[in-house]
Amino acid sequence: MARILAYTTPARGHLFPLVPILDELARRGHQIALRTLAAEVPSMKARGFDAAPISDRIEAIAHDDWRAGNPRAALARAVRIFTQRAEQDGPDLARAIGQERPDALLVDVNAWGAIAAAEAWDGPWAAFCPYPLPLRSADAPPFGPGLPPARGPLGRLRDRLLRPVVLGTLERTMAPPINRIRGQLGLAPVGGADDLFGRAPLLLYLTAEPFEYPRRDWPGNVVLVGPCDWDPPADPPSWLDDLDRPIVLVTTSSEFQDDHRLVQAALEGLADEPVAVVATLPAGDPAGFQAPANARIERFLPHRLVLDRAACAVTHGGMGATQKALARGVPVCAVPFGRDQLEVARRVEVAGAGTRLPAKRLRPDRLRAKVHETIRLREGARRLQQAFAAAGGPPAAADAVETRLLHRELPQRLPS
Repeated sequence: MARILAYTTPARGHLFPLVPILDELARRGHQIALRTLAAEVPSMKARGFDAAPISDRIEAIAHDDWRAGNPRAALARAVRIFTQRAEQDGPDLARAIGQERPDALLVDVNAWGAIAAAEAWDGPWAAFCPYPLPLRSADAPPFGPGLPPARGPLGRLRDRLLRPVVLGTLERTMAPPINRIRGQLGLAPVGGADDLFGRAPLLLYLTAEPFEYPRRDWPGNVVLVGPCDWDPPADPPSWLDDLDRPIVLVTTSSEFQDDHRLVQAALEGLADEPVAVVATLPAGDPAGFQAPANARIERFLPHRLVLDRAACAVTHGGMGATQKALARGVPVCAVPFGRDQLEVARRVEVAGAGTRLPAKRLRPDRLRAKVHETIRLREGARRLQQAFAAAGGPPAAADAVETRLLHRELPQRLPS
């Protein structure tokens, strides 16, 4: 059996979907070493992983893209943050490799320095991606602004004209700092997103079609395995049994984004509705809100405890929270604030599994109307639930690791 070293950025939204994959690999007899955010090390050790924290210098570099006044400025801030982290996470992974002496690596695609260190290493490695991949495709709109898929000749013309503008801006912003780090490791420069994401021998993409736009030109290293849903073990809170109305779950980002006004709009807009609002603020302070009689606000609550009874989820458009709801057949109202959330929100809408409300249009009355519309789209959410299950999840991811990285022949499995 192999010793596998996994490495994440300091984001629970990237660690949590990785956990069930590591669980599955451990179940198959592999030894798991893990470097992740310090607060989660005790819980990861409790799962049997040889867990240790990433460098505290990485965790000290917090996102500030929410301060930007426009999407271009937000992109520049985000790239600066990832670059600053990359200068630390590359050497950090290299130290971990020396300490753990792994047989294979599994690296967060957002840890740019660690990705370069993995490529410079002389062993097998894979990347995992829990957010929409910014890859070029003839079958998908250019990544970034959340455009709907093209329809007809005019739509295809739109994509051809906008692709070098939209994706080119992203690549011109990302490439210089990434190539500076790669050059320090003696690696060849990358020319763009396709080149960067094509470097990993295996890229586990934690989603599935048709939530991700179907396309004929997926790179050969990309394996779509569906969302790998996991929450920390927890007992249901006693107050949950007292809720006798349909539940609307409201979630915000696990890395601070100044999206607290989504919770405020939900509290105001749904105060007189026959629903129970449960809001979570993992990167915020619940004390700053006055909850109406039909609402409860928590800093953190495992979403699975609520989603099994939810009529609707209102999310900030984060891939993790959104797919977690859809994987349980719960329709989503996505209110994107930035980052990759414009793309996630559009996918929800296009799939017919929920609705989209841009953050700049967010008002209590508009959100209330969108929630009513969303609740009626459960059938679309159930279609995605079935598609996600068919993608295979953690067992499919573990199969890809074993066959493509470790070159193991899988045992023949009987059809279920």
